[in-house]
Amino acid sequence: MEKKVISGATIVNEGKVFQADVFINGRTIERVLESNSDEGAFNGYEVIDARGLFLFPGVIDDQVHFREPGLTYKADLYTESKAAVAGGITSYMEMPNTVPNTLTQELLEEKYQLAAEKSLANYSFYMGASNDNLEEVVKTDPKKVCGIKVFMGSSTGNMLVDDEKTLEGIFANAPVLVAVHCEDEKTIKANTLRFVDEFGEDAPAFIHPMIRSDEACYLSSSKAVSLAKKHNTRLHVLHLSSGKEMELFDNTLPLEEKKITAEVCIHHLWFDDSDYKEKGNFIKWNPAIKASADREALFNALMDDRIDVVATDHAPHTLEEKQRPFFKAPSGGPMVQHALVSMLEFVQQERISIERVVEKMCHNPARMFQIDRRGFISDGYFADLVLVDMDAPWTVEKDNVLYKCGWSPMEGINFGSKVRMTMVNGHIVFREGKFDETLKGDRLLFNR
Repeated sequence: MEKKVISGATIVNEGKVFQADVFINGRTIERVLESNSDEGAFNGYEVIDARGLFLFPGVIDDQVHFREPGLTYKADLYTESKAAVAGGITSYMEMPNTVPNTLTQELLEEKYQLAAEKSLANYSFYMGASNDNLEEVVKTDPKKVCGIKVFMGSSTGNMLVDDEKTLEGIFANAPVLVAVHCEDEKTIKANTLRFVDEFGEDAPAFIHPMIRSDEACYLSSSKAVSLAKKHNTRLHVLHLSSGKEMELFDNTLPLEEKKITAEVCIHHLWFDDSDYKEKGNFIKWNPAIKASADREALFNALMDDRIDVVATDHAPHTLEEKQRPFFKAPSGGPMVQHALVSMLEFVQQERISIERVVEKMCHNPARMFQIDRRGFISDGYFADLVLVDMDAPWTVEKDNVLYKCGWSPMEGINFGSKVRMTMVNGHIVFREGKFDETLKGDRLLFNR
């Protein structure tokens, strides 16, 4: 049925929690009415009874690696978007370090074509930067592409941007937001040599934050911030991991006026270096998960608005790859299916309010990237919506993990909340564990 009404839900939107009925006509929200709607108002609508459940705007994840093209033995656009919608993520922005690297406008458009055929969630793709593709970078269309991704630390292929002239050129001429991975390569290489000498092939995973240290992060992120201030660049610093970096970010301006914004990822809020003993390579990410003091500093910065958004850096690898010795095991792990419930666990612990979770995961990504009509439960907006049961305990186990790689760093963790339904553009894609894959997601557009 084209017309639906989500009735009786507790809505979380724009800092308020209230009961209302949300009327949907086709792909968009028609109106939001307080829950004492007259029964006749439902005539002609399919009624979705949401009493006792919370309704959020769909989560917008501004950093994922879905591995297509070229690395689809790890993950692909279909499998990972499916896991994403099961976790309440209705839109994502995917990174360019696929194979081939997304370093031309032609390769970028090919990824959009793949997503149009396969993705169950809405999508955008970053244009990649290298030391020698500035001409391609400046052609990026601000209305159709989320941003430009610059690896100021190691990555796959030809994507480390360490040429000073190129960096200046990108920051001076980027037509759209520049998103950066900040780790100083020289520092990391020196640290790696030291630990190879010390441990050889039998290195333990707990050395990861000593190799990819807070010093390596700060050197690079402070450089990015300095370049952005010099060139008045719209800069977004991804997956911050250390307390020291928090001094680089401001909370005196409203988000819409910030030229420099910051992101934290679920794993940097959830784990600390004491977890390497149990989890080992399964929590080996770049930048590294660091000390408990760093985790607390990140959480504090999230709460006082120095950090603007929460994302996943979903980056799957196979079980076999992760079980290799430390120096041979790749960095990254899957997270989209468990991101929202992880943040809602902090709500249960009274560390953050439910309104702030929606702000950091739904509203702020939409505001920051100026996404057209998404991220809010508002009249005329696309009906990207998530129904959550806040009293539905469950445990992450291998048999309920949806990632193509078949594992999760959250295995064994008990969550108190559960996604019951996810709607993308008015279409119920996920409901009580079942999927309707008849419609695909949309390409995100931007009001720039």
